[in-house]
Amino acid sequence: MPDRPPAGPPAPEPFPEAIRERYGTRAKISETFGETTVDVRAGDWIDLLDFARRKGYAFFDWLTAVDEPPDGFAVVAHVYDPAARARLLLRTRVPRADPRLPSAVGVFKGADWHERETFEMFGVAFEGHPHLVPLLLPEGFEGFPLRKDFVLAARVAKAWPGAKEPGESGHGSPSRRKTLPPGVPADWGRDA
Repeated sequence: MPDRPPAGPPAPEPFPEAIRERYGTRAKISETFGETTVDVRAGDWIDLLDFARRKGYAFFDWLTAVDEPPDGFAVVAHVYDPAARARLLLRTRVPRADPRLPSAVGVFKGADWHERETFEMFGVAFEGHPHLVPLLLPEGFEGFPLRKDFVLAARVAKAWPGAKEPGESGHGSPSRRKTLPPGVPADWGRDA
């Protein structure tokens, strides 16, 4: 029976090492719950996606944005290497004042609808996208409903579902102080 080498620390994953070699301090690599996350500047976004694809992360899973007030948005893509069964979360940030990023459709065709949805819901424009038009919302819709500063007017226009507040039925105890539904700013609808 051949001798086995002594157990030691696990070998470093090749992809994070390749990222460090290629991007140096321009990339921040972290691991959360066993999943590797790579953060880069917006200028390195497309190069990072292409590099990941060439390193085996050929399955594009999803792309979206996260509103991070007051600074801007994190744009996040999730890719997968089926051979290594490895997941990778790629992130970059764009400013709130001018949320623009190059389109990833040239690297992953599957990014098409994801970028359209992110544009429609957050207002992040993907430059070079072949057809950046609304995907989900009705024609003429104004605003970006997944931004944290978007006023949920429907909650004011239509009563919140559920039982009435005490005292609203015309009998029983007096009414409590009225509060606005969740998601509606306290000063919404007040005249200045």
